[in-house]
Amino acid sequence: MTAMRETVNKEPVTLESVLAKENLNAAWSQVKANDGAAGVDGRDVERSLPRIRQDWPRIEAALLAGRYQPAAVRAVTIPKANGGERTLGIPTVLDRLIQQAIHQQFSPVWEPDFSEHSHGFRPGRSAHDAVRAAQEYIKAGKSWVIDLDLKSFFDQVDHDRLMSRVASKVRDKRLLRLIGDYLRAPMQTPDGRQEKRTRGTPQGGPLSPLLANIYLDPLDKQLEARGLSFVRYADDIAIFVSSERSAERVKASVIAWIEKHLKVEVNRDKSGSGPSDQSGLLGFRLYADGRIGVAPKTITRLKAKVRELWEARQSLTSEQLRDQWQRYIRGWWHYFQLADWRREVENLTGWIRRHMRKCFWLRWHHPRGRLNALKRLGVRGRALGNAYCAKGAWAMALHPSLQQALKNATLQRHGFIIPWTPTSARL
Repeated sequence: MTAMRETVNKEPVTLESVLAKENLNAAWSQVKANDGAAGVDGRDVERSLPRIRQDWPRIEAALLAGRYQPAAVRAVTIPKANGGERTLGIPTVLDRLIQQAIHQQFSPVWEPDFSEHSHGFRPGRSAHDAVRAAQEYIKAGKSWVIDLDLKSFFDQVDHDRLMSRVASKVRDKRLLRLIGDYLRAPMQTPDGRQEKRTRGTPQGGPLSPLLANIYLDPLDKQLEARGLSFVRYADDIAIFVSSERSAERVKASVIAWIEKHLKVEVNRDKSGSGPSDQSGLLGFRLYADGRIGVAPKTITRLKAKVRELWEARQSLTSEQLRDQWQRYIRGWWHYFQLADWRREVENLTGWIRRHMRKCFWLRWHHPRGRLNALKRLGVRGRALGNAYCAKGAWAMALHPSLQQALKNATLQRHGFIIPWTPTSARL
């Protein structure tokens, strides 16, 4: 992006520092690494680069003159981890580049003042840090947890309050106007309609997570001033106290403060308090003795995904089935291996392998195909007659003949792994 402006990055943050060549090139590298879906213009990262290079002098001039108008964001609906759906707003690649450039200039300004209890979307911090912090609170005897659910938080953010917070550290009116334009960019629905937005900072753009942390920082400071033990990961908030009575008192008080000072509605149906082992934090369960397990809802979602990935009617080769499975289960385990109490996960090992065997049995389609497959896998003698067995696939997945053909070691050797087993750990 050779036409981009070369400016030394310095404080305070200005539109010139955002558009500095070094900052923009770093932003482009991040946008390219993240890849992601196309925006309303239908162009992905690869297709956008030539157009951005060609048009950059005009785009930069419009930005500096305050004439640049962000494109609408494309509405994409995805399932929420705890049920329901969440609407993302996907900016164009050009707008992702500009937002990322702003983020890179803003982050060093805001980060030093953010709370130690805030862990989401921050450099050098993770969900695991939040869970470990919660574990320490529980070990210290604060085993009652208050879970607060901010109803559709990213859609509720009050623009005036947010911009007032941003303006406390940013003086460049052109930059403030640009951020306001991004907040108000319309949402384009799948049928092409554009909906105006007067609230919210839609998830999907690089700037939204940082703006959310800026907006919620006063809550962190308020909880700190009260001397409360808490963790926050974006809009997931958990407060730890030592008794049921304290939990009810703190919950009522904090909800009232949030709704008065942040103008964000708290979902009382999904907010509550109770012993830590009866709730979940970022997919984990925290036991009263400090052990970290996997939350029951997480196990339920894992089982649903196993059924989906081992559905026999997918038009995939065995290698594609394997690769699809590995991508999912390695990522899942990379996150959840933080758990030191793994019984609920380990108990699924045989059940998952049974789904694998059921899938292959069905994909062999008919007795002749099953007979040939069993032969290839080393089954001999009278056991081959089970190729003609009339039992259902789920029952056959436990049959000794299929267990012999698709032994645990055979599945592992061909890449159909269970990553929490010792054999998989060596692969």
